Amino acid sequence: MKIYGISGLGADKRVFDFLNLDYPLIPVEWIEPIENETLKDYSIRLSKIIDRNSDFALVGVSFGGIVAVEISKILEPRLTILISSAETKNELRPIYRSVGKTGLLNSLPDKLFDPQRNIAKFIFGTNNKILLNSILDDTDLSFAKWAINELVNWSNLDRIENIVRIHGTNDKLIPWSGSGKVELIDNGEHFMIVDRADEISEIINKKIKTYSSNDHKNID
Repeated sequence: MKIYGISGLGADKRVFDFLNLDYPLIPVEWIEPIENETLKDYSIRLSKIIDRNSDFALVGVSFGGIVAVEISKILEPRLTILISSAETKNELRPIYRSVGKTGLLNSLPDKLFDPQRNIAKFIFGTNNKILLNSILDDTDLSFAKWAINELVNWSNLDRIENIVRIHGTNDKLIPWSGSGKVELIDNGEHFMIVDRADEISEIINKKIKTYSSNDHKNID
């Protein structure tokens, strides 16, 4: 089974380099949003890289998890794995939704979406500041602005089938507030896709192996 990996809004495919998976992972490269394009339509365009003729799974990290949810509603992958992310808008901080309602982000200059590095290190909760800084330095700020605006205005309330949640107990950006089954990483923070890659890899390998061998839709 192929795995398609969708990284976070301030990240790129380098966050997947630390995983040790038993299945091939294909990073999905971000594309430039079209003016006034909805997140659903953007997700449809992004999903064109996916080969639907064979079984596949999605792994979405942070904002990439939100995009993975939107793609899952369209393509119905065999399995969707969300890391440090959310399945519905109600799992995001209420303040995010409040900011979204104001429409304020649209009027802000792109440069304000480039966080100070010491603040970013604290929020992402990582000791790997070299990688984090490199990723932030390479981030397209206009894309970051668009992605954050889509995040705070996300309206999804639909649950999706065949989902695995992996979340850190110390995540500051998207604290775990969901219900149902979740694989909690003790003291894991938002950048745990890198810092706790071994544990996350073990969970992903186990879930995909179990699901593939049993050929059913229930993940335990």
